Parts: sequence; C-alpha cells; structure tokens
Amino acid sequence: MAAKDALPRERIDEALTGLPDWRFSDGGLVTVFKTPTAAAALEVIAAVGRLAEEQNHHPDLDWRYNRVFIRYTSHDAGGQVTGRDLTAAAGASDAAAAAGAVAEPSKYVPDH
Repeated sequence: MAAKDALPRERIDEALTGLPDWRFSDGGLVTVFKTPTAAAALEVIAAVGRLAEEQNHHPDLDWRYNRVFIRYTSHDAGGQVTGRDLTAAAGASDAAAAAGAVAEPSKYVPDH
C-alpha cells in the first residue's frame, strides 16, 4: 500500500493503539494538546509547522489559549487517513511532549 493510499478503518484503529494521544474522529486523526502556557502552545504550533514543511504534509490547526487542536487527513486521498497521517501524528506528539504539552484527545470537538 502506497503512503498516499487511504487506510481502512481497521488499520487506523490498529495503528492508534501505538498513538495514545490520538483518536479517529471527524474523518481524521484528531487530538488536543494542553500546554502550560499560551506561549508553549505557540511552540507546539511552530514545531508542528516545521514537521509539516519537512514532510510536505500539513494538518488543520486551531489555537485556543493553551490548547492546540490538530486534525490530520490527506487531501490527495480524498480527505481520508493515510500512512502519512500516522507518521505526522507521531511526530506532532513528540513535539508536543517536548513543549510540556499533555494530550487530551477526548476534548476534540469537530468545528469547535
């Protein structure tokens, strides 16, 4: 399966067992990172932005004070989840942890 191929739901669920910061919701991989401060939230956004440029794979981001809402899908796969989304989500989790963030994936609400 190529990296840009949409993954079946079973494969996504299996992969999420190794990505505890993330959930499948709203048709994509989603999470919320809570940071100690608003400045730390901006650090998470900047780090995720750097990863996005390196990977040429860009998430939807929303910043609310000390929380960063992230959603990954692959536009070239019809807005579905691909292997690139799983890789990007893992990198985003590492970046968030480095900034002192805690994942709160259950707090992700579509169109918050």
